[in-house]
Amino acid sequence: MKIRFILAVGLIAPAFSAFADTRDIHDAHIADVVITASGIAIETAKLAQSKSSSEEIRAYAERMVGHHTEVSQSAINLVTRLKVTLEDNSISREIKADGETDLARLQGLCGAEFDKAYIDQKVVLYQHVLDTIDNRLMPNASNEELKVLLYNLFSPFSLHLEDAQQIQKSLTRSDPKS
Repeated sequence: MKIRFILAVGLIAPAFSAFADTRDIHDAHIADVVITASGIAIETAKLAQSKSSSEEIRAYAERMVGHHTEVSQSAINLVTRLKVTLEDNSISREIKADGETDLARLQGLCGAEFDKAYIDQKVVLYQHVLDTIDNRLMPNASNEELKVLLYNLFSPFSLHLEDAQQIQKSLTRSDPKS
């Protein structure tokens, strides 16, 4: 019986740790996550605009720059109006570190190799961002305007994911190695 209890505590402890991390997220953290994620998306999209060999990817990247610039500005306007000071947090740091790693990797690629890596990264990024909004940010947002901002991001980000998946499929179809 004692062994089962220890095993159960061992299995449950990581869940409580993850819950504590999520529970401690508040509006200043959430706004920082939105702005950080948009900044990374803009940076990689600008790189794609200059390096991609695909007109479809350059057009996608142009849309990402425009949309994420609007998202960042909306979040900045909201925190300014609410007099909220952005606060660095574990989610923002994770997004920033992953984004910097991806950007460094993408900078070393060119042509079709760049195109594939960029669009694969977008698929993973938007899946992660949608999951983060749904499971970590929305449940912890307390300000109604911030909740609305997050809610309003879900549909466009879902479309960004779908667009990236479509481009990913078209790249796979056109790759003679596939």
